[in-house]
Amino acid sequence: MALKFNDSYANGFISEAEIASISSEVLAAQKTLLDGTGEGNAFLGWKTLPDDYDREEFARIKAAAKKIQKTCDVFIVIGIGGSYLGSRAVIEFLKSSSYNALKKDTPDIYFSGRDISAQSLSELLSICEGRDVCINVISKSGTTTEPAVAFRVFRALLEEKYGKEGARERIFVTTDKARGTLKKFADEEGYETFVVPDDVGGRFSVLTAVGLLPIAVSGVEIDELMRGASDAAKEYAVADVNANAALRYAAVRNLLYRKGYAIEVLVSYESYATMLNEWWKQLFGESEGKDGKGLFPASVIFSTELHSLGQFIQEGTRNLFETIVKVKTPDVSMKVPYDEANVDGLNFLAGTELSTINEKAMQGTILAHVDGGAPNLVIEIDEKNEYCLGKLLYFFEFACGVSGYTLGVNPFNQPGVEAYKKNMFALLGKPGYEDAKAALEARLK
Repeated sequence: MALKFNDSYANGFISEAEIASISSEVLAAQKTLLDGTGEGNAFLGWKTLPDDYDREEFARIKAAAKKIQKTCDVFIVIGIGGSYLGSRAVIEFLKSSSYNALKKDTPDIYFSGRDISAQSLSELLSICEGRDVCINVISKSGTTTEPAVAFRVFRALLEEKYGKEGARERIFVTTDKARGTLKKFADEEGYETFVVPDDVGGRFSVLTAVGLLPIAVSGVEIDELMRGASDAAKEYAVADVNANAALRYAAVRNLLYRKGYAIEVLVSYESYATMLNEWWKQLFGESEGKDGKGLFPASVIFSTELHSLGQFIQEGTRNLFETIVKVKTPDVSMKVPYDEANVDGLNFLAGTELSTINEKAMQGTILAHVDGGAPNLVIEIDEKNEYCLGKLLYFFEFACGVSGYTLGVNPFNQPGVEAYKKNMFALLGKPGYEDAKAALEARLK
């Protein structure tokens, strides 16, 4: 199966009878998702994407990745939200959270356009000095402030360094297939372009060109990533809450929410999962947080944060539960050395694999937190490889769609995201926002 879901540590908080009672709602939500009859059904392209994708573009992605690997030392990915989180999550999960510091035959990969920080841009420009650079700007419209500013900066850098002709070979654009400011500009300049599908929202776009080009540049086998997602799509189409891991997860988290557990904390015991946690937070937060509803998605890396947030999780407000992502088979072997002096008293662990100690820390923490009143769920994948991660990504996407419909919201829109933009544009004096500017400035006094 490659992926298993274990909710046995929630047995004291929800019962099988309660799961049975919500099953009809979850199955109805699954049917709505599979049939495409619910709200947001114009954005369900991710659902069949693992099998129904553009093979010609897929081949171009792999060819472009090889070209980038050969011609640059630094690859800058420019995008915000779903335009960068998915690719960064996959790269760090499969390669390393220290990817750029490792010896490798692929370029360093940095992410820009995810904030409006002069400090971040300045530091990244410094990193690029004396090195060959390629960029991939990712934006549906080309007018989103954060990536648009970064694209201006790095396009100017490349044109100054290589001239317009040389820069053209180093700029790759992922945008709308036919419309928008960025598509028009890319066509005029002759940049190679890839497609942000009309029917796939940003937070579901990791398996489109949005995520796949940077992922391929890192050396990850994107064919295996897609194969894992393809197998997952078949498994999660089964209409059985007990046999279908994605449906069972959606059912349990909705039951816990109805019992007052308002926060879900995604947990990993490996730092390479930090950005996967961030991707998950956007996926569920942007999909379910609306209409005054939704679980608040948070995340931690243990055992590091057991020495900080662990106290709150153990004994704080009893309105949270934990979902642990676990890799069954470690990919690195390291044992505790023997120390003659035994100054730390740890010789009882000499010769023990660190992965074994980490496993026992996880088991001990689960039991302690459950005893403290925090339900725990466990999602286990067999190995840290492309196939298993492809299954995990699709598991979360499918469960998110089902869970959102079960919750009673449209999981595929994000109207609230526009509120800050309107205020920011008005305060900056963008044409068309003049009437709002004075009122907003008065509120800030």
